Amino acid sequence: MNDLSNASSVQSHCYSCKPIPSQVLYVLVPLFFTGLAVSLFILIAVHNAFFFVSLLSLSALVAAFLIWNAVNWRRSRALFYYLRSFPDSDLRFARHGQLVKITGIVSCGNISLESSYEKATRCIYTSTLLYEYQGLGSNAEMPCFRWSLAFCERFSTDFYITDSKSGIRAMVKAGSGSRVIPLIVESRLVATTRKCRFLSSHFKKWLADRNISGEARLLCLEEGLLSLFSYIFLGKVGYVKEGSSIAVMGMLHKDSDVLMIIQPPERLSTGCLWRRLLLPVDIDGVILGVPEMVGPMANPPSSLS
Repeated sequence: MNDLSNASSVQSHCYSCKPIPSQVLYVLVPLFFTGLAVSLFILIAVHNAFFFVSLLSLSALVAAFLIWNAVNWRRSRALFYYLRSFPDSDLRFARHGQLVKITGIVSCGNISLESSYEKATRCIYTSTLLYEYQGLGSNAEMPCFRWSLAFCERFSTDFYITDSKSGIRAMVKAGSGSRVIPLIVESRLVATTRKCRFLSSHFKKWLADRNISGEARLLCLEEGLLSLFSYIFLGKVGYVKEGSSIAVMGMLHKDSDVLMIIQPPERLSTGCLWRRLLLPVDIDGVILGVPEMVGPMANPPSSLS
């Protein structure tokens, strides 16, 4: 079993500006203030506002470009687009050491997982996220500044996938020691609002088992969809059960008659996605995603009582 909780906590930090290197900001900020000083001097000395307006326009475009990339990095948009654009591979013709994308039905290996909140069994990937509202104001609709990840459980394990093109089965090494990039979107299960902060007995027990205070406050539990961010307690849950169809991207390893999809030995890059105005993002692990990336992996609704 592979614990991905720590990696999830790092990636969910609201103020991370990857894939924009910090050196770029160290260069752009001094340039902006230098240009601002020069353009203001020209404006005052010769009463020409052209340079001042041009600087503001250019700065606005650059800032919009950087913010766009920072926001899309947090949502893994570049990886979604890259996985969707990568053609499906055929295991009958794929070579050893080739980067492949396999779409098919998954089945459990020696170890299967159980989702933390809904107790769904025979899973190959599970994710449970708990968000807490920490804003000073009354508006809870700005997730980057007002919601923080209070608790995270995310696990994956080795499993098998049957190639939809060839019918050949391969093992996906997503267990202990493997780096995994999950593109499975969590679904909101539990949310408390300012008008209703009642917690079900099941949710209270789940909090108590993890030494989390159940006092009345804005929370959100997710296990397996992006929350609506209009709540105090937000809970999200995500899992991939045996028999689900997913897409896996990794390096093909052939050992006699055994086929395995493992993490690439070196970091890969998505390259610049100019049509989306996205900068390159590094890929460091096996990617798990939903086929065609048309929407989140849907989980059946469950009772919160």
